[in-house]
Amino acid sequence: MNQTRRLTLMAIFVAVGVVGSIWFPSRLLMMYPIQHTVNVMVAVLLGTRSAVGVAFMIGLLRFLTGTSSLLGFPGGMIGAFCSGLLYRKFQKRRWAVVGEVIGTGVISSLFSVPFSKYVMGISHGAFFFMPSFMISSVAGALIGWVLLLKVQPAVLR
Repeated sequence: MNQTRRLTLMAIFVAVGVVGSIWFPSRLLMMYPIQHTVNVMVAVLLGTRSAVGVAFMIGLLRFLTGTSSLLGFPGGMIGAFCSGLLYRKFQKRRWAVVGEVIGTGVISSLFSVPFSKYVMGISHGAFFFMPSFMISSVAGALIGWVLLLKVQPAVLR
């Protein structure tokens, strides 16, 4: 895939991730399943580095538009990294889904506790973020998996 096509696809996925978070606001529960859908799709279609880059840009734009907090950065980027890493290792879409759920639902939720305390000045218990991160990542990753069944053959042509 040439660089122009790669950057164009990344920009489209950033737009989908930002618009999806505006259309599905639930700040109280911190649930943005579209972010996880995008993470899985970009990890499979474009690779780990692109997935992390797209997650960073979505987090930045969501933060700047007020549709997310600083927790959007580790939540999206760690999940994207794990999704891309497991997909690259096993070359199966289901491993991208597993990586997203483990990366966001478990690792990011635990990382968010000290992150929110030291960066945001908000203190929470060790498992405070896990339920909402887990529900959001499972739902979004499964949506991404289903969409990839139709989209992946067309994009890789």
